[in-house]
Amino acid sequence: MSALERRVPDIAAPIPPPPPGGILGPAYRTLSIGIISVVFLIAFEATAVGTAMPVAARELDGIGLYAFAFSAYFTTSLFGMVLAGQWADRQGPLRPLTVGIAAFASGLVISGTAGAMWAFVLGRAVQGFGGGLVIVALYVVVSRAYEERLRPAIMAAFAASWVVPSIVGPLASGTVTEHLGWRWVFLAIPALVVVPLVVALPAIRRTASGPVDPDAPPVAFDRRRIRLAFGISVGAGLLQYAAQDLRWLSLAPGIAGAALLVPAVLGLLPRGTYRARRGLPSVVLLRGVAAGSFIAAESFVPLMLVTQRGLSPTMAGFSLALGGLTWAGGSWVQSRSRTAPYRERLMIGGMVLVALAIAAAPAVLIESVPVWTLALAWAVGCLGMGLVIGSTSVLLLQLSAPEEAGANSAALQISDALANVVLLAGGGAAFAALGGGAVGAAHTVGEAGASASHPAAFAVVFLPMAAVALVGAWVATRLEPTPEPA
Repeated sequence: MSALERRVPDIAAPIPPPPPGGILGPAYRTLSIGIISVVFLIAFEATAVGTAMPVAARELDGIGLYAFAFSAYFTTSLFGMVLAGQWADRQGPLRPLTVGIAAFASGLVISGTAGAMWAFVLGRAVQGFGGGLVIVALYVVVSRAYEERLRPAIMAAFAASWVVPSIVGPLASGTVTEHLGWRWVFLAIPALVVVPLVVALPAIRRTASGPVDPDAPPVAFDRRRIRLAFGISVGAGLLQYAAQDLRWLSLAPGIAGAALLVPAVLGLLPRGTYRARRGLPSVVLLRGVAAGSFIAAESFVPLMLVTQRGLSPTMAGFSLALGGLTWAGGSWVQSRSRTAPYRERLMIGGMVLVALAIAAAPAVLIESVPVWTLALAWAVGCLGMGLVIGSTSVLLLQLSAPEEAGANSAALQISDALANVVLLAGGGAAFAALGGGAVGAAHTVGEAGASASHPAAFAVVFLPMAAVALVGAWVATRLEPTPEPA
């Protein structure tokens, strides 16, 4: 029961009617446009930077740390998520959102000016901290400002905001990378921060700022959760480092990372998450399984196409553009009121589609297989992700009291980011062990030379991720809470 529900009024007051219209009606229009513009910024960054990443890693002599450049973002975002959850529950989402956007832009600048791979990874880490603050703050905004009937629609709008970046982002990023250099991709994106700051923040200040109950005494930050958040970030970073180094000496940081990670995860996620207990724990687990398997696989798609099939960075990124449309389509399907009774079946089917897409991706390592087959397979996988990711967000808010929205949203995003880190670490280790660190050494952009080809290094990334996605299909059967005894 929420704090507001526990307050008993002295007299019965009439319940005001809900605001008219949908998420773009008069009551929600400015807020919706503002927060969608924030998601648009994140989407444009993800699609543009992913396209430039293979060239950046090659020029900085950091192909062996390619997976680390992705997972550094997710590692620091874990700390940002926990901090944002507590910050937003206590003071509202406005401040963590503002700080998060500023850190996000700063990280891009650091990476864009990096002279070595370690500095590039540092920039990605700063960017990840900002991204962790932003994404949790946005969930709290949705929880506080929108009626439950409108939440599936705003989540679908978030997915739809990826469509244009998915199409324009790779094309723009590839063109800039080839003609001006990869650095300008990172340095130009921070200019987009101006739009969310101008549009979103005033609307959030009016509709969702401050604590849930302004009359309640302020609650101090939970220092134990902050320590656990720090532990989970450091532990994930050590685990990722050990996976990339592949020496006996790396066992020490790997063991230390696991020792920090395990108790932190158990303390920050809902009890029973890794036993797939019915209800909220399985919702949180499914989010991690889905996002981790898909993102870990997708991170290697542009590198595979550039180094193994000789595509330019523009075409490698553009091959994934159709996925933006199908992801938005899947999210739109789950948002319809007619499909709500069948949500669990849609999520099971979605995870099967994700598994099939990931398993089909390494087929393009065979020269006779057309590259467009990967674009088609990935579009199918993105359709499944649209069904699953939007639904996990909706179910989480349905199962959360208002004063718990920040903490539970943080748990959902922690599961998402942690799975990305762990699966990228595993995939990156297998990739490096089979010679992936040498991939691209004899390649330039647009060159297909087979002398540096290591197809097995890519196959060992994709096939295990497909198996993980199939596990997600089983987890999706356990989302309904256990009925309470009569």
